[in-house]
Amino acid sequence: MNIHEHQAKDLLKKFGAPVPFGVVVYNTNEILTKIKSLKTNNLVVKAQIHAGGRGKAGGIKLVKNQDELISAASQMFGRFLVTPQTGPEGKEVKRLYIEEVSEVSKEFYLSCLVDRSTAKIAFISSTEGGTEIEQIAKKNPEKVITTKFDLSDKIEDKDFDKIINIFNLDIQQKQQARKIINSMFNILVKKDASLVEINPLIIAKSNKLICLDAKINFDDNAMFRNQDIHLLRDLNEEDPIEVEASKSDLSYIKLDGSIGCMVNGAGLAMATMDIIKLYGEEPANFLDVGGGASKEKVKSAFKIILSDKNVKGILINIFGGILRCDVLAKGVVEAAKEIKLKVPLVVRLAGTNFKEGKKILSESNLKILSANDLDDAAKKIVEAIK
Repeated sequence: MNIHEHQAKDLLKKFGAPVPFGVVVYNTNEILTKIKSLKTNNLVVKAQIHAGGRGKAGGIKLVKNQDELISAASQMFGRFLVTPQTGPEGKEVKRLYIEEVSEVSKEFYLSCLVDRSTAKIAFISSTEGGTEIEQIAKKNPEKVITTKFDLSDKIEDKDFDKIINIFNLDIQQKQQARKIINSMFNILVKKDASLVEINPLIIAKSNKLICLDAKINFDDNAMFRNQDIHLLRDLNEEDPIEVEASKSDLSYIKLDGSIGCMVNGAGLAMATMDIIKLYGEEPANFLDVGGGASKEKVKSAFKIILSDKNVKGILINIFGGILRCDVLAKGVVEAAKEIKLKVPLVVRLAGTNFKEGKKILSESNLKILSANDLDDAAKKIVEAIK
């Protein structure tokens, strides 16, 4: 789960990291009242969307008085910002963060994440703040330092030294950096974050370290023990179909293709998408109904796939285990009749009760193509949509 910049900064502040003073607004009528708590007229207006590259897209503006502030805010509210991370449709701006301007002396990059390949905590440090870390690592790998260590109650001094060594800080700044790094580490561990990124981390003209921009992502599977974090979720920033899928506890990710996929098991889902691409088409989604999906859950999954207007055909690939093939078949038939299915449907069943499942499908009087194996299923659905 992602959160907005202003939410990430509030969380960093709560854990002891220094951030600029700012206020969040949801319409222009709130602005003059809320900015009374700020100490300067030199402000920066930031569009709050779950995507990077806002500045180049016109989503960050510097203002020097109230007239400029109201004008900039009016132009941003309701605007669709298009960045490399939003796709061509962009994201609508529905909230702004108005922040006191910080005078920058130096910019750094600092992040903390779970490195799944080594099962360690990783801190990434760079002197090239304000730009994407992927580009820095590609063009100037010597300017990126990664420090990995095992999970523990605190960060050891030797690891702390490795993290900040590239920054060349003075004694006072090192103390500030330790406080920031500890706050990032504690958010990662105590709030089940998967990424805590400060970009840029700056040395201000006052010689103090400040978290000028922040991004935090969280593990969806840990939301049951982090209800305070779950409340920060902004459904406006998520795909409506994915939101609907989450209500039915379905693992769904919308893609750009034309063949909808319903599969049980993440590995089988990846293989299904790969073989669709092998035969010249693109999958419209990743959808894992899980190992113990009920008939109702299968019906929900089917409806969610068909709610995507780009879907021209559906491939269902089920290996029955905990999820029996006859249960899947009943859900498919009921959903297809209820929705009045109009696109080609290919079903491949194997495993528990697959014969019973095939019988249910064949006796449904629906135009369902049965496949013997995954290769056969992919060929049939690609041919059917053409």
